[in-house]
Amino acid sequence: MRNDFLLIAVLLAGLIGMSSSCTKEKPVVEDEPPIPPETIDFVHGIDLSYVKQVEDKGGVFKLDQNNIDPFKLFKDKGANMVRLRLWHNPEWIKDIYGDQTAVYSGFEEVAIDIKRAKDNGMAVNLDFHYSDIWADPEHQTPPSAWMDITDINVLCDSVYNYTYGVMKELHERNILPEMVQIGNETNCGMMHTGTMNAFPKLSVCDGNWINMGKVLNAGIKAVRDVDMLSGKSTLVALHVADPKNLDWWFTNIINQGQVTDFDIAGFSYYHIWHTTVSFFDLPDVVISLKAKINRDVVILETAYPFTTDNNDSYNNIYGSQAPLAAYPYSVEGQKQYMIDLTQNMMEAGAIGVMYWEPAWITSGLKDLWGTGSAWENCALFDFSGKATDGINYLNHPFTN
Repeated sequence: MRNDFLLIAVLLAGLIGMSSSCTKEKPVVEDEPPIPPETIDFVHGIDLSYVKQVEDKGGVFKLDQNNIDPFKLFKDKGANMVRLRLWHNPEWIKDIYGDQTAVYSGFEEVAIDIKRAKDNGMAVNLDFHYSDIWADPEHQTPPSAWMDITDINVLCDSVYNYTYGVMKELHERNILPEMVQIGNETNCGMMHTGTMNAFPKLSVCDGNWINMGKVLNAGIKAVRDVDMLSGKSTLVALHVADPKNLDWWFTNIINQGQVTDFDIAGFSYYHIWHTTVSFFDLPDVVISLKAKINRDVVILETAYPFTTDNNDSYNNIYGSQAPLAAYPYSVEGQKQYMIDLTQNMMEAGAIGVMYWEPAWITSGLKDLWGTGSAWENCALFDFSGKATDGINYLNHPFTN
């Protein structure tokens, strides 16, 4: 591997000479599959987007009784990629803290975390939300700076210029990520909720695959153009929530949206919300998708509780629901869930599993809904900030 990171995919042909960020690409047809990426090592990923905020607001991480840098700890335990979310202009964070310097998940803070990950020997997955706030299946609000856009071509140019600017600046700082997500949990599309009526229609649940494809292609082209400058080949991932959406979404984004130049089909899997495809049927879904679209597959988000208890007044999101039968809400149950999920994905031919926010422990962190953590019972640390045995799923002797 290059510098102990991932071997990165070779760029697909046909990128050079695109005349516009909204230029359509040739759709994939059954007898012309895209050139597959090179073989890469399995991604043992962790999303550490909240770590700096937790630390700034009093959270302390420990191994045994000693304070420890969580980035170093995860690397030592076997993680090889850090996922980090990026918001366009999260000014709202200043308001909740009453602090004009707090802009977490904005560019400068994310750049610090990218360097921190790389300094600890891990690759990076940079997750562009294309919003000033959380983007998920129910919320895909355009950045406030783009709200007055009424033309799809102008929107494409905005997406291209923003993505290119971020990637070029990271390249110039020598901290270019190894993977990039163009959007986060884009089940029904991007930038289609909370919008003005004149905003370009991007809801694929309403059939707007062509517009969605134009915007995705604009972001992808920006990444590829910076690759031309850097001489590197960045893995491009697209991301939906719930494995039940994989076949429908990726088939349509390729054939109707004409988005062909991506490497990773990514998805979120949480057993409490994603119930149509069972835990035990996940491998078959992955096998089928890989064969159909000829792309690698990664679970970009997952987690599991080790307790149903709370450590603060911020109500937990996960844990009041019934556990999977074979995996009680305990440290051992959490660890075994992650071991089995990872092993199952390896055997199905997926190339990675990423744990969402395993270090979101209780602290003075604030968001729009509470103070502390709504996820501390899903962390890989106990309520004193000490790493639990759950973290050791990362160094399990997997077979592949």
